[in-house]
Amino acid sequence: MRAIDAGLLICHECHQLNRQEISADKQFCSRCGGQLHVRRPNSLVRTWALLLTAAILYIPANLLPIMTVNSLGKGQSDTIMSGVIELVNYGMLPIAAVVFIASILVPTFKLVGIALLLYSVQRHQRMSARQRILMFRFIEWIGRWSMLDIFVIAILVAVVNFGSLASIEPGIGAVAFASVVILTMLAALTFDPRLLWDNTESDDDHE
Repeated sequence: MRAIDAGLLICHECHQLNRQEISADKQFCSRCGGQLHVRRPNSLVRTWALLLTAAILYIPANLLPIMTVNSLGKGQSDTIMSGVIELVNYGMLPIAAVVFIASILVPTFKLVGIALLLYSVQRHQRMSARQRILMFRFIEWIGRWSMLDIFVIAILVAVVNFGSLASIEPGIGAVAFASVVILTMLAALTFDPRLLWDNTESDDDHE
């Protein structure tokens, strides 16, 4: 049974359960005073907007240099994939595998996974609600690992700075990649997972 079937509304701010007042046009949380909604307003629209923006930025994030290594006056720019290839060439297979999974597979899975969840909700696809909620929780869990490349670049920029001998500079691809990670995290936050359980009645978000 859903909470709404029992006449209960949960506050999005403090997670307090409140008894639904059928006759009230607007209802506020009894604990924090936040406005209550049956479902997050415009959840699908906001999630689609964030997801599509992330998908657009995903292209320059992979095509543009993510960092430039300057050594003895010579600079070499690397994208995410070229960096993985360089690590493989140097025999650092475990590190290459970690970077490939965290920086390419994870963002791709998040983009595709959230898009599938949105499509399944709007089109009433034949997919178990439990399967979809497990996918959503997995997407939330793996999201934190997408920032691995950015953390590594930030550490290298701070540590490797020997003037004209050697230095590392972040590239524009790092900005695009960080934006993709942040936008996909926000998309997962704006999506209301309760729609996975009650989307058989309407394609639209309830307010």
